[in-house]
Amino acid sequence: MTYSSVPAPAKESDLPARTSPEGLERFMQTHSLLGGNNAAWKDVYIQIFSHQKVKAPFLVPSVAEPMIVWVINGAATVEERELGGKWMSTDVRVGDFFLTQSPAPYEMRWESHGDQPFQVMHVYLSIPLIKTVARDLLGQGKSHVTLPDISGAHDETISQLLHLINQEIQAPQPENHLYIQGIAQSLAVHLIRKYAQTDTRKPADGPRLPAFKLRRVQAYMETHLDEKFDLGKCAREAGSSTYHFSRLFKKSTGTSPSQYFIHQKMAKAQQLLLETNMSILEIALAVGYESPGHFSQVFKRETGLSPREYRRD
Repeated sequence: MTYSSVPAPAKESDLPARTSPEGLERFMQTHSLLGGNNAAWKDVYIQIFSHQKVKAPFLVPSVAEPMIVWVINGAATVEERELGGKWMSTDVRVGDFFLTQSPAPYEMRWESHGDQPFQVMHVYLSIPLIKTVARDLLGQGKSHVTLPDISGAHDETISQLLHLINQEIQAPQPENHLYIQGIAQSLAVHLIRKYAQTDTRKPADGPRLPAFKLRRVQAYMETHLDEKFDLGKCAREAGSSTYHFSRLFKKSTGTSPSQYFIHQKMAKAQQLLLETNMSILEIALAVGYESPGHFSQVFKRETGLSPREYRRD
């Protein structure tokens, strides 16, 4: 497991006077803990995030694995909604968790409270692990289980298990893979015993991209915003054919890979318009448009404003 580069927590004085919602992400202290190709990590994928006070609405993709978000530190009011739906609010504090295996993407936003940073752990348990545990606990023919969506609940067993994982991956010495693998198995057993609903039919929502493949493609797009969209390269990042990648990506995010790439380009452009003195031409080139006229046309279509209007307003 490797750690990504982690910036120091931003002080309030370091923040720009204004920024786009996406620009706030530059000021997040973020640890990404990825299993990569290590076989010992095949059943669990973990990320840790330390966020700033306010997070504007953002899309939470639907991935194949059940996802647990556990609050490590701080407190916040978290709001969730289905795309285009009504916002539902939940107050959370240390030890509370969210559980989702939603077949559709949804939106989240939050505002943290108090002086403590809002820190969360994301844990994805692999489908093979869930199926194996379900079959062992419930018997043959019951490997397909459904986990309910849970928002802001508290479960002492989940807290104890995730606390042990957090301690292990934050320790100065290299983490023990067998130790974390054992905890992941215990976590799967607890989730199925307490929360699972059996379903002997194949899930109707169909397959989606695994979390680590989705994040790999998203990271690839983020580092190639100055280039033209290349479906083949994105599919190779996911280890899939272009046809299957396009279908699974849209299932996970609610939009096509090319449209998602445009959204990322426009989010970057919004950030540059608000936080820098770069010219419109320079920003157009930075997000892969050789013609400022074409860039302005796409920007207005996506945001409702021209680049100049967006910067002025």
